[in-house]
Amino acid sequence: MRYLITLLALAGVTVSVLALRVHFSTDTAPCSINERWDCGIVNHSLYSEVDGIPVAAIGIVGYLLLAGLALVKQRFFLLLGVFAGFCFALRLTFVEQFALHMWCVYCVISQSIIALLLLLSAGWLGADYYALKSPSRPS
Repeated sequence: MRYLITLLALAGVTVSVLALRVHFSTDTAPCSINERWDCGIVNHSLYSEVDGIPVAAIGIVGYLLLAGLALVKQRFFLLLGVFAGFCFALRLTFVEQFALHMWCVYCVISQSIIALLLLLSAGWLGADYYALKSPSRPS
């Protein structure tokens, strides 16, 4: 399970790097699809930074931290980190829907990844907890 979570976290890093590239680019965004889907508008909005730090850069660091926690089997801290990332991504989803009225393909992919990571990390911790609580069976 830790390798699957690590792989998904690294996919999140990749998506965040692509979003960060759009954030610093002045060219037309490669994911400018139509009037409702435009990564350039989302990644250049006032919501694309937190205290001057691009949200995509926060995503890169966060996903790397999650990958590290998964590799060293820190299930509880992994779940806490993923939950924090999920809440942050959920906030950004509401910003896209209700403030910007615009969607970013990279952001939606990242939000899907963090939601999947939340399910997997909760399942991993739950399975570990269940294994500890189960009575041992005689051989």
